[in-house]
Amino acid sequence: MMKFLKRFYLAIIFIFLYAPIAALMVLSFNSSKYMSRFDGFSLKWYEAMFSSDLIMSALKTTLVIALISAVVSTVIGTAACIGINRMKRKPRAIVMGLNNIPMVNAEIVTGISLMLCFIAFGVSLGFGTILVSHITFCIPYVILSVMPKIKQLEPSTYEAALDLGASPFRAFWQVVLPDIRPGVLSGFLMAFTMSLDDFIITHFTKGAGVNTLSTLIYSEVRKGIKPSLYALSTVMFLAVLVLLVIANLPKGKKEFAKEI
Repeated sequence: MMKFLKRFYLAIIFIFLYAPIAALMVLSFNSSKYMSRFDGFSLKWYEAMFSSDLIMSALKTTLVIALISAVVSTVIGTAACIGINRMKRKPRAIVMGLNNIPMVNAEIVTGISLMLCFIAFGVSLGFGTILVSHITFCIPYVILSVMPKIKQLEPSTYEAALDLGASPFRAFWQVVLPDIRPGVLSGFLMAFTMSLDDFIITHFTKGAGVNTLSTLIYSEVRKGIKPSLYALSTVMFLAVLVLLVIANLPKGKKEFAKEI
């Protein structure tokens, strides 16, 4: 009985999590633009999505910002983890505490702070300010993902590689990185998804004429959301799902996926 209750409780949780997404996906194939009725299967909203210059421009901007910010924040965060791990216990605890503040802090505070910082230095708001802001708020998440793997490292392996004549970079690339790769990949995916769906910080740091998907959807809500945005959300959800499945495949299956 307890086993059944545990499974039932888990099923309820997943239903609450994924039922809205399933409804969104069904509506993206509805030939009617009204949510209250289903008039039949249709792909016209996907055609409308790909033919909309506004949506495609916002999608391109979102993906470029998400990819660049994920890569840069992963590199900076990984390097920061190595430096933090070399600290003594008390300074390390202080730095990790400071790293956790942006994650528990309200995003609206971070967004307004960054906006005021850019304005104070006379920086015009636009693509560059969004990118810098996304890198800034993604770094703590990367550190949080990579740090546990850094702590599991055996320092003697890196030192042995140096004693055998490897340069510090080569020792890191061939000895340290393979051991911390799962944490680095997890941090990259976390940064990518955090940047992809961020709205509040983007809203405060974007300039006129620059739109990401989150700000575009927000502006469309006031006028009435078009079903083409349902199709866009469905494509994004499936893309992230495929990415996560590939990232969590066993090593042998990953090689097979790469060959495909």
